[in-house]
Amino acid sequence: MSNALPELRNFVGGSYAGTADGMTSEVLDPCTGEAYALAPVSAPRDVDTAMAAAEAGFEAWRDATPAERQRALLRIADAVEARADELVDAECRNTGKPVAATRQEEIGPLLDELRFFAGAARMLEGKSAGEYMRDHTSYVRREPIGVCAQVTPWNYPMVMAVWKFAPAIAAGNSVVLKPSDTTPVSTLLLAEIAAEFLPPGVLNVVCGDRDTGRAVVAHPAPQLVSITGSTRAGMEVAVAAATDLKRAHLELGGKAPVIVFDDVDVAAVAGAIAGAGYFNAGQDCTAATRVLVHGRVAADFTDALAEAAAATRVGPPSDTGAFFGPVNNAGQLARVRGFLDRAPDHARIVAGGKQVGDRGYFLEPTVVAGLEQRDEMIQDEIFGPVITVQLFDDEDNAVRWANDVRFGLSASVWTQNHGRAMRVSRRLDFGAVWINTHLPFVSEMPHGGYGHSGYGKDLSMYGFEEYTRIKHVMSYLG
Repeated sequence: MSNALPELRNFVGGSYAGTADGMTSEVLDPCTGEAYALAPVSAPRDVDTAMAAAEAGFEAWRDATPAERQRALLRIADAVEARADELVDAECRNTGKPVAATRQEEIGPLLDELRFFAGAARMLEGKSAGEYMRDHTSYVRREPIGVCAQVTPWNYPMVMAVWKFAPAIAAGNSVVLKPSDTTPVSTLLLAEIAAEFLPPGVLNVVCGDRDTGRAVVAHPAPQLVSITGSTRAGMEVAVAAATDLKRAHLELGGKAPVIVFDDVDVAAVAGAIAGAGYFNAGQDCTAATRVLVHGRVAADFTDALAEAAAATRVGPPSDTGAFFGPVNNAGQLARVRGFLDRAPDHARIVAGGKQVGDRGYFLEPTVVAGLEQRDEMIQDEIFGPVITVQLFDDEDNAVRWANDVRFGLSASVWTQNHGRAMRVSRRLDFGAVWINTHLPFVSEMPHGGYGHSGYGKDLSMYGFEEYTRIKHVMSYLG
């Protein structure tokens, strides 16, 4: 009986394809730390092959009408819906996420995003044609850019793949997408599903390590590079894009402030914030993990948050009562534990803080109180199931401390005072601000940040337009 691990393959030119040298890396189950598959480690010549396929795919796809692009994306969405259980199983095996939460919180939005961009394909707007010079008529064309290089992260591999390829394809581009080396499985399955409805080469997936990602980004074929990932990775992509004057679209890290005023229902808000902070083990650049709470309710709020943390269950996909699973990999577990090990003397771990079990990468839902503005856990992205608590005494301090980080992706304000909510949301330097909620997304609204959270928008018509270029055409009427 063979114990050989199954081998994944790249998806290039409409079908699965091997790599030139056969190099592979292990795909680990984060619930056990054990390998369950092998994934390709694509070399530069494999990237060359994928880019050539994408260039050929673009030639076939660029002239598709908006209606044809819409029809293809709607058919992809229907096929994804029909194979949703298969996708959920692949995603949960690869990431350790709870099955029910993945089906409920990821499949529905993913389908909505595919269908939204299907509609967007037929709704591009621009300035009307007109005579801005005598005897000359001008109009503006929005055109596809060409080949797009895309890099997706390990926290939401399935959803992030759709966030990337759906608007690009809707606009008439072709794609070479590189998923994280730890979570390639669901992305390959999505490409397989989509291939039935797209010309060969329109959507290509190459697996590999950081060097593979660098080769994808640096390749001369793409006219745009897009990444969702860490700030460090985004900076590398921006530098590589600049050397070839490629357009760059960067959705990077976050450090979302969650400002809780003293007029809220403390227990209810603490429960809501725990849900938005611990979802997906806190591995979300928008996660509600940096709480600033008014001093008058700080003690009660911290106690309520600690109770909510203690009631939050962590476990593998097979545990139907688990709210979240493991962190993604051994390196990320070590990173999160490092923050806790280096906590300053004035900090207090009031809930959690320990690894769960002796297999896999599980960590207890954690609350750390007593932190100050310059502390590492306040300034740097932890990306794990750790919620920090700071105290403030007035609105100005809350806003000042909220903005006093390098990141600018998302924030939330919790208060019953409408004027205060409007005032504070205006002053917060973050690309998305929620009021009395935290974490919901809708396809019609943009997502993207400022500062070290990057630039460019995902979702919405703003995100769609990222994948177009503008051309002025002028005709002499004489």
